[in-house]
Amino acid sequence: MADQKSGQGKQRTFALVGNPNSGKTTLFNALTGLRQKVGNYPGVTVERKEGVAIGQHGEKLAIIDLPGAYSLEPASPDEAILRAVLTGKRADTPLPDAVICVVDASNAERHLYLATQILELGLPTVIVLNMTDVAEGRNIRLDPEIMSERLGVPVIPMQANARIGLPELRIAMSSGDLKPSSHKVPVPTELQNLVEKASLDPDEKAGSGLEMEPSDAEREIWAEQLISARYEAVQKLVDDAVDRSNSPSETSTDRLDSWLLHRFLGPIILISVLGFVFYTIFAWAGIPMDAIDGSFGWLGDTVKNLMPEGDLRDLITDGIIGGVGGVVIFLPQILILFFFIGLMEDTGYLSRVAFIMDRVMAKVGLNGRAFIPILSSYACAVPAIMGTRTIENPKDRLITIMVAPFASCSARLPVYLMMIAVMMPGVSSLQKVGMMLGLYLIGTIAIFIFAWIFNRALRHGERTPMIMELPGYKAPNLKAVLLQMWTRSKIFLRRAGTVILGISILLWAAETYPKMPEGTPAEQQAQSYAGRIGKTIEPAIEPLGYDWRIGIGVVASFAAREVFVSAMQITFNVEEVDDENEDATFDRTRDRLAAANRDDGTPLFTPLVCLSLMMFYIFALQCASTVAITKRETNSWKWAAFQFGYMTAVAYLAALVVYQGGKLLGYS
Repeated sequence: MADQKSGQGKQRTFALVGNPNSGKTTLFNALTGLRQKVGNYPGVTVERKEGVAIGQHGEKLAIIDLPGAYSLEPASPDEAILRAVLTGKRADTPLPDAVICVVDASNAERHLYLATQILELGLPTVIVLNMTDVAEGRNIRLDPEIMSERLGVPVIPMQANARIGLPELRIAMSSGDLKPSSHKVPVPTELQNLVEKASLDPDEKAGSGLEMEPSDAEREIWAEQLISARYEAVQKLVDDAVDRSNSPSETSTDRLDSWLLHRFLGPIILISVLGFVFYTIFAWAGIPMDAIDGSFGWLGDTVKNLMPEGDLRDLITDGIIGGVGGVVIFLPQILILFFFIGLMEDTGYLSRVAFIMDRVMAKVGLNGRAFIPILSSYACAVPAIMGTRTIENPKDRLITIMVAPFASCSARLPVYLMMIAVMMPGVSSLQKVGMMLGLYLIGTIAIFIFAWIFNRALRHGERTPMIMELPGYKAPNLKAVLLQMWTRSKIFLRRAGTVILGISILLWAAETYPKMPEGTPAEQQAQSYAGRIGKTIEPAIEPLGYDWRIGIGVVASFAAREVFVSAMQITFNVEEVDDENEDATFDRTRDRLAAANRDDGTPLFTPLVCLSLMMFYIFALQCASTVAITKRETNSWKWAAFQFGYMTAVAYLAALVVYQGGKLLGYS
């Protein structure tokens, strides 16, 4: 009867907790499937994941996947959120009814430290011994019954990636008999008395033998003694419940790490892996990107055929469909990047990437964790900035957010390709590839330079050491990786697509109004609000070699960098062609830009102007979505405005130096 009542009454909430790399996310996905949502905790940038699991009796059970942590003593925003939720101190998150604590069975000594702290909070708890297959592969034998008896809670062996043990966990979750544990780590009586006295009110301390407030040094000594006492209790439990007598001294993980973390071979292997990832981003994404482009083109043509001519039709086809299509077309590249990052994370290699890069990042005052979001930024800065949540130190995280957009994202490619084609029409493909690699290299160098500058400014050269656990290697769970791709793609489309859509509509209106009764498209463009903006900023951009028409593209590309190419097509009246070959439109645009002249009859898009534009787009933050995400992740418009301002200033100065310096050297 108790079980049935629990399914019919108020929906119960379970908090899912555990150390990083314990398989907690895999278990969350196994329990909830697609019944989950991801957001942020209000007021902080810590990710909030919630889902719904189905219990043994068909009842719905709410699951809150709390951030991974090593201790309830908060050393990061993630651990602070964990403690606040489990102690009922967050008004936006009710105190959970019970806790599922995930423990890596192959590393029980380390993970049981947090588990014993959780038990002492007084919440009904289930301990999940995950990765039992990894433990068995190392000949580590665990006795769940001894653990359950000693800890006073159910202990369930599990292999979450294969869903082994999941039915037993559902039974435990549906049980109405879950009770808090009475387990307490024994603390020396003298130390316990000192801690209790130190926590008394001033009036209560009178006559207690502790009249003076304890110093920071004394508190630190007490904390170390408490930690030592807990580790001793955990070690005694492990000695009784875990048999390592047949465990080999060197594991398969140790043998792999001897190669993958080798001082010389490790970086070479990493470069090879990253090179393959980048190759696939550009090579494999072509077909789905063409399919998406064709689908949005077909949709636009269908609307044109069904609706009469007019502003409403143009708004839908050019503003809405064009705006959304401009974002969605890059989704395949982002999904491919997320797939490989998820694969590296699930196998355990991603932690090694951060470890290897720690030496390099140390040169600019950051640690290896900052490399992961910077890597993501080469596909798109939006998910990259979201990925900085894994960086514990707030200043490290802020610095990474500030510099990540210097990485040349996929949205810059259309600008680079068009300008290279105009500037270097007769050179070989190999020379064009070399030019492209040079542009990527300049952006990468900028990341390190400005990271060093911000580190000096924000922390006076101080560096936070990287302390992270290197998990054992394991076979990836493809379903979990695909589910992560699905979740991240929804976040990207929701956060980035909506911003792009709104600004694309505004840009369409700026390029359409006020309307001229008669006139060519170029004349209409010049008289529009966008054209007037271009004329207004022309004195400021003229030293860079740009005229008002290029200014329109620069302003329009604030929505997204690739908008610059379409803005140039409209401004210079590039006619659409019926040829289905996409290169025909590309060639026509290239030829029209190459033939464009200034008012005095001299060529507009000279090699020097093209190079100036590429330098501008290497450094400029021409992306509204990035600004919006920076604001969201820093909880401040101040940092978003600063990022936009300083990157625009750097872009302007770089373009100015290239153009004016080139003219001084006699180039045109």
